[in-house]
Amino acid sequence: MGGAKNSVLKLMAAALLAEGTTVITNCPDILDVPYMAEVLRGLGCDVELDGDTVRITTPAEPKFHADFPAVTQFRASVCVLGPLVARCRRAVVALPGGDAIGSRPLDMHQTGLALLGARSEIQHGCLVAEADDLHGAQIRLAFPSVGATENILMAAVLAKGETVIDNAAREPEIVDLCNMLVRMGARIEGAGSSTLTIQGVRRLEPTTHRVIGDRIVAATWGIAAAMTRGDVRVRGVNPKHLSLVLDKLRAAGAEVTPEADGFRVVQESRPKAVNFATLPFPGFPTDLQPMAIGLAAVADGTSMITENVFEARFRFVEEMIRLGADARTDGHHAVVRGITRLSSAPVWSSDIRAGAGLVLAALVADGTTEVHDVYHIDRGYPMFVEKLSALGGDIVRVTDAG
Repeated sequence: MGGAKNSVLKLMAAALLAEGTTVITNCPDILDVPYMAEVLRGLGCDVELDGDTVRITTPAEPKFHADFPAVTQFRASVCVLGPLVARCRRAVVALPGGDAIGSRPLDMHQTGLALLGARSEIQHGCLVAEADDLHGAQIRLAFPSVGATENILMAAVLAKGETVIDNAAREPEIVDLCNMLVRMGARIEGAGSSTLTIQGVRRLEPTTHRVIGDRIVAATWGIAAAMTRGDVRVRGVNPKHLSLVLDKLRAAGAEVTPEADGFRVVQESRPKAVNFATLPFPGFPTDLQPMAIGLAAVADGTSMITENVFEARFRFVEEMIRLGADARTDGHHAVVRGITRLSSAPVWSSDIRAGAGLVLAALVADGTTEVHDVYHIDRGYPMFVEKLSALGGDIVRVTDAG
């Protein structure tokens, strides 16, 4: 299991906070890593990609304008906002692109930075922020947004005084970022809780840091085992990061065995219907909602899936219906009545997780299914086709473009 996509990109952005060379290991072989490398190069960094290691050399005076073409490739590029405001007291970041899963506004990012002393506005398709100085503040997020927590945190580590972020995101990837920042010299308390307390420091130093394992990729393999009545052992991830997901697989009838650095899932009979509701960590991840629908589509019984994070994620259901799934959506709920087997059809990926979910569904469909726009999958899953094939899946990549 490689490093977490939802962590490595933020760790790369954090390298902007210290002059010198930061080394990040256990980086996943996904498209978003070279995308982020291009963003950082545009900001004046020298970035070397060497297998699962990324070396980022940040200059004494980084540039503050994030290159438009690179930034619009993927959503996580907005995480350079906080570090640039902290280091340069100014940032110009093109409004990011990425997955088509619904609205993800930057208002909480802007509100948090404003409380730290940074002015910001949207100009010509870019978020422009500047500050004469940054100072500590009491900040309460309206929602435990991962992106807003990260940007505010990375700005606060170099602000004067104490910053408290209430209702902060608690995801393991936030803890990973905090751990790296502490290694760089930041003073942070409360990582993994809903309250982060940051004592600002004058400067940070570069460091070497290993990315945590990707819990979303790991859970994808676990759900794949349940859908296909298979046997999969996953290594390189902390099973405590997936406690609720593994509980759901047990409820579906799987035999789940946590191990020191992973887990094993064995499903011998048809999975049972299970209800899912996506929530911020430690709830069920929204990134696994397409896989949950795939599992429900072939389960024995009726499942209710509730999406509480991204309103457009249910567009994936339209593609599942092409595959014969008995599914209906109403607002942020989906009702799925399981059938014994799906049927093949051409389908299209709209985002990383939808693409992976469609491939898993194709494994339990009769005939040959074509999944298009699979470049989305490459942004989040290292060697997806090769690993599925090694596990016994009858799958081949037809073209690089999908």
